Amino acid sequence: MAKPSDSTMGVCNPDDRISSLPNGVLVNILDRLDVRAAARTSVLSRRWSQLPAMLSRLTISPRDFLPSETKISIFHGELVRTTAAAVAKDLANAAVSNVELVRRTDALLSKALADTTAVAKAVAKVAKSTLARRDPGGWPIRLLSMTFYLIDNVPISVGHAVGSAMATCKVEKAEFTVLTEKGRLECTIDDSVKYGARFVSFFNECTDTFAGLTRLYLANLRFAESEFVSNILVTCKRLKYLGFLNCNTESWIAFQIEHAELSELSIFNCRFDVVKLDWVPKLTWLVFECWMSFKEPPLSFGYVPLLDVLSVSNVALSWHEMVELSTLLHETFVRDLSLGFKCEKIWVQPECPTRRV
Repeated sequence: MAKPSDSTMGVCNPDDRISSLPNGVLVNILDRLDVRAAARTSVLSRRWSQLPAMLSRLTISPRDFLPSETKISIFHGELVRTTAAAVAKDLANAAVSNVELVRRTDALLSKALADTTAVAKAVAKVAKSTLARRDPGGWPIRLLSMTFYLIDNVPISVGHAVGSAMATCKVEKAEFTVLTEKGRLECTIDDSVKYGARFVSFFNECTDTFAGLTRLYLANLRFAESEFVSNILVTCKRLKYLGFLNCNTESWIAFQIEHAELSELSIFNCRFDVVKLDWVPKLTWLVFECWMSFKEPPLSFGYVPLLDVLSVSNVALSWHEMVELSTLLHETFVRDLSLGFKCEKIWVQPECPTRRV
């Protein structure tokens, strides 16, 4: 199918000035809507039905499918807390027994879990249908951003749909934000192991898709194989941003990072023995917070000539050894340095001025 002309005009009502605009202008307007809202415009006319397949920015998230009262959070665990609080408030003054209170709470929590699963499957369905309508070789995708849960076959379904789009269309930026049913505070070790195994299966099934990603954010994963974290970097050669939240491996490892394209890295509440930035020539931004390592310092800088912004934060404990910034920031030229100690009292011994900061 030939690429539609920007000047294409449909036969429309003279009073409908919006529909008389060129395709390029209409697509620019639809790009500002979420995918679900943009898809709804396809019922307006035959011409409008073709526009969603021309969108240059596709952002699909569970948030778009949640009721308005639950859009604050997209983690099931937080939805559970909200539901439980609502039940307690509604029944606080009601003359019901504890047994009845438990029954009603369990019923609502079961519904919340079912809603989360339904939302996860809706995301996969919309991703498949939206990307399947793209014209091979037609309008390029400037941004393809997917947020989804590690539930059932949802990740693999999304991965295959995105991989097919990458193979037939030009995708400039591709982003995955991978969520779990439970949030960080609710996750047990067993939960993290389970989620980690799901992600490994997903990753192994869709390696070609991961190879095309430019942004990847992972949360609440525990990997059985220590080398798997490094495998992510080896496979995802196009990554510009990589984020870990509450991720770790079964055994403590030195997380060695070598990547030609990575420019932003975020590691929050993760358990690595030490993070070694051996060779990251384009890294400009690094956030490293709440680590669970007993080595001092927990960071090691190799070749990071462009590192400009660095944020390091952790609870300062009495048994922690003194960290010399001149040693920590050896061979770096950080312009913006933020240090946080989680409201703990610290003692700072000034060093002689250097060019490092």
